[in-house]
Amino acid sequence: MNRWNIPDWLEGKIRKRDKCCVYCRIPMKESSGHRVGRKKRATWEHIDNDEWRQASETNVVRCCGSCNSSKGAKPLKKWLESDYCKKKTINKKTVMPVVKRWLRMNGV
Repeated sequence: MNRWNIPDWLEGKIRKRDKCCVYCRIPMKESSGHRVGRKKRATWEHIDNDEWRQASETNVVRCCGSCNSSKGAKPLKKWLESDYCKKKTINKKTVMPVVKRWLRMNGV
């Protein structure tokens, strides 16, 4: 289990699935052992911050440090309407399938 209480089996599955940011789609790099700029650094993200204690394949994703920092604790729907997302052309149609699935499952 990692420091965010994500079980090893789930962490491996998500790392395999999310090779690029689930929001802006840039290729990401792991930061262990070498310096990686914030924008390209892979980070852990809970799509729904209210569900942070429930580590699930549909709520835990990997995104770049820049998107993670911008989203923070904002609800996904509200964040997708932000100036950051408008500037980066991030919206319901451009996000990765795991995020689209979450949006459909939550009626957004």
